Amino acid sequence: MKTLVITGGTDGMGRALARTYLERGDTVAVVGRDAAKALPGAVFIQADLSLISENRRVIEEVNARFPAVDALVLCARYFRTHRFVTKEGLEGTFALDYLSRFLLSHGLTAPRTIVNVSGPGQPDGRIHWDDLMLERSYDGVTAQFQAGKANDLLGVAFAARHGARTRYVLIHPGGVSTSVAGEYDAATAAHVEALKRHGVPVEEGIKPIVARLDDPPAEPLTAFARHRRIGLDLPSFDAWAAERLHERTLELIGSRGGPI
Repeated sequence: MKTLVITGGTDGMGRALARTYLERGDTVAVVGRDAAKALPGAVFIQADLSLISENRRVIEEVNARFPAVDALVLCARYFRTHRFVTKEGLEGTFALDYLSRFLLSHGLTAPRTIVNVSGPGQPDGRIHWDDLMLERSYDGVTAQFQAGKANDLLGVAFAARHGARTRYVLIHPGGVSTSVAGEYDAATAAHVEALKRHGVPVEEGIKPIVARLDDPPAEPLTAFARHRRIGLDLPSFDAWAAERLHERTLELIGSRGGPI
């Protein structure tokens, strides 16, 4: 039997993954905001993962309850057309889609596999080094692309530090018909609805993730677009940029209440 921790496990692909492994008899801890959506049989941990303080609490609880975690699956995300600042002073998409994944990846006690469900290797987007919180140039797509780039660099920096103990997998599941949680203007909402109509069912969408969980790659870091491997020689996986972002992230965390 395995022990899995799944963020965003009350909706969409996270929920489908939780159900899959619960049906196999595995132990599944689900991190989410709405206890009413928790699957029967799952260990539910209620948290707002856009907050550093809440991530720290989740890390403490998981490490105390589950000394050995087979897999951490990072699915939580939320699209925002309009810029939102958390009560800790961070831009919401950066905080939830990237910073939470950084904290949980580095904070849990030696998970055997981490699967970061993101969009690795995308040619669009960049890290706005002089404006990480997008105070001057925010729009929802820019924020999501920056978070995607940040997660690529997270994988690189994590593997450089912990690749001997943990396999880090970045994966793009492709177009999947899920709820696509978010706050949208009318034009973006129409685009999302069109994507949902053409996306594969959730049960099909999770298959590449299940494959990586059931048979983790041997390498410290891998990236996939569904089942197809993505080469790590792309600019998205630049080692220098990964170290730069790692240090900047530690500064952000340290200025808001101490270490991971």
